Amino acid sequence: MGPEVLTGSTRLKSGTAQKLVLNMLSTASMIGIGKVYKNLMVDVKPTNAKLVERSKRIIMEATDVSYTVANDMFEKAGKDVKLAIVMILTDVDLNEAKKRLQVAKGFVRKTI
Repeated sequence: MGPEVLTGSTRLKSGTAQKLVLNMLSTASMIGIGKVYKNLMVDVKPTNAKLVERSKRIIMEATDVSYTVANDMFEKAGKDVKLAIVMILTDVDLNEAKKRLQVAKGFVRKTI
């Protein structure tokens, strides 16, 4: 097994040639539908403690903020990673971040 293609995506590890091709297609699809910002899987649904912590680490890496700031913004964003990232990088409140993300059709890169 090799490194993850997308940070935060546990199912995209390299392996056989067939799996590599499937991974490339899956990765391209994730990027194409706005689930990725930089090389980070930002459309994480934090349904358990492990995913909550992963979400905070993704926010930290995407925005270069401390754990405390990432945690605070994660909570303010209703535990939505994309919204937290947009709020931090554009210095806007939750409602404005939602509007901007909606206009950008869910793409963090286009929002900022």
